[in-house]
Amino acid sequence: MPETYDVIVSGIGAMGGAACYHLARRNLRVLGIEQYKIDHDQGSSHGRSRVIRKAYFEDPRYVPLLHRTYEMWRELEKATDLRLLHLNGCLNLGPPDHECIQGAKQSAEEHGLPHEVLNGDEIKRRWPAFKPNESDIGIYEPDGGFLVPEQCVKLHVDLACNHGADIRTEERVLKWSAKPDGVRVETDKDDYAAKHLVITSGAWLGNVVSEMTSLLCIERQVQLWFEPNVHEHCTAKRMPVFIHFTGDRAFYGIPMLGDEGIKIGEHHCGHITTADGINRQITDEDEANVRAYLSRHMPDANGLLRDAEVCMYTNTPDDHFIVDRHPRHDNVLIAGGFSGHGFKFSPVVGQALSDLILDNATEQAIDLFSMNRTGLGQ
Repeated sequence: MPETYDVIVSGIGAMGGAACYHLARRNLRVLGIEQYKIDHDQGSSHGRSRVIRKAYFEDPRYVPLLHRTYEMWRELEKATDLRLLHLNGCLNLGPPDHECIQGAKQSAEEHGLPHEVLNGDEIKRRWPAFKPNESDIGIYEPDGGFLVPEQCVKLHVDLACNHGADIRTEERVLKWSAKPDGVRVETDKDDYAAKHLVITSGAWLGNVVSEMTSLLCIERQVQLWFEPNVHEHCTAKRMPVFIHFTGDRAFYGIPMLGDEGIKIGEHHCGHITTADGINRQITDEDEANVRAYLSRHMPDANGLLRDAEVCMYTNTPDDHFIVDRHPRHDNVLIAGGFSGHGFKFSPVVGQALSDLILDNATEQAIDLFSMNRTGLGQ
């Protein structure tokens, strides 16, 4: 007979680790299964820093979730004496009529978020690392900043284990089945049974849930770290995190953390790929695109390339998440399609998943993430 649990969680990255924690702290017997080691660099939950912000240009409906996720990160900090939130401000930069600049402004105004609307001269005066286009404006929110993803994932997993969760690493899920009275999961090492299954497999979600394959697009992304030419302009004390919308492109950056260099990437620009077929080698083109941006807009940061890493976005057609029950199995929950902007929400997603299992409902505002929404294109 297979070993039996209350809940099995498949995929222990940002969302899976948080789900394990919230389920275990509510006294459920939890098994987490991860095909790699915890805080690995093969998926979407690594990169040494991740932007967190509230003036959400994607949709104002995210803001209540952001309020809650900030509270939860701070609760984790208080409980562990770790610093997870680095709030050095966030600058959305671009033409005043750009939909994302308008979206950030709308979210800030609709939810009463502290923010400033700045012209190019004021941006250059405050943060000399930036050389915006002549017509650019900035939406600056002081509550923005960054998280350290590897630290966050490991913390959720460690806390889950402290509450009794069983975490199995370097073990790959091969198949699963569900009936009203329970689920079975077969891996390359063992078989398991549980009352519920939570699937948080990131870029591998379509491999694990066939119904998701046509809804997800896996995008190769490259993160690059540069040695700044002018260090003092590129530290967290002198520069906010930023997203710059210029022409038909968007670039983002996170200031120097220790001696690792300044992190720069081009947002939603990667080649379409598969989770197992992705090219993990850094190409000349990967660096050239970012170099061209730095040369024009951030020459103080355009120094020696220190490091680069490949990660993946798992995109839905409308770039909103999926957090819902499986369409045919009420005891199977799915969380995926985080589309390059989901990491910051991992505590609140973990809580919502635990609520759905234990309470059959959640107070978290996740209606936007239903699998039955029109924009998903089913």
